[in-house]
Amino acid sequence: MTTTAATDAEDSGAHPLFAQALRERGLDEVVPLVRRFPEATRTAAEAAAALGCDLSQICKSLIFAADGVPVLVLMDGASRVDLDLVRGELGAEKVTRAKVDVVRETTGYAIGGVPPFGHRTTTRVLADRSLFDHETVWAAAGTPYTMFPMAPGDLVAHSGAIVADVRESSS
Repeated sequence: MTTTAATDAEDSGAHPLFAQALRERGLDEVVPLVRRFPEATRTAAEAAAALGCDLSQICKSLIFAADGVPVLVLMDGASRVDLDLVRGELGAEKVTRAKVDVVRETTGYAIGGVPPFGHRTTTRVLADRSLFDHETVWAAAGTPYTMFPMAPGDLVAHSGAIVADVRESSS
């Protein structure tokens, strides 16, 4: 990659750690697609409003603790994670939402800006099948002000995720 491409990644507004992850994965074509917003897009609803897309087209990157070990769950923005399904998928005894400091230590990012890959540490990743309801989903680019688009299959591949059904039932 040229210096110009590295500079472009940083100028996109993407977090430097995430920009590096894009470069390492050869995803230079994603860099110009990163969108930066003047207002924070910490929640899926804020992100969908800023992008003008359906809530379900937002890919939330959520960190949980499975028997005390961090795990990343990628979930569509309109749905909630069913902790019992995550527990069953991982064969864990207990799954809880990770504390704020654990999210930062594990990923290198603040809640509201956690991307689906490019984290400080390697974690197990589950991607809910609902992400495949769309050709393209939008995920955080490492800050609460930036988002990027990607096909769900590519997102799963680059995050090393296992596709699973971990969405809370709507009934």
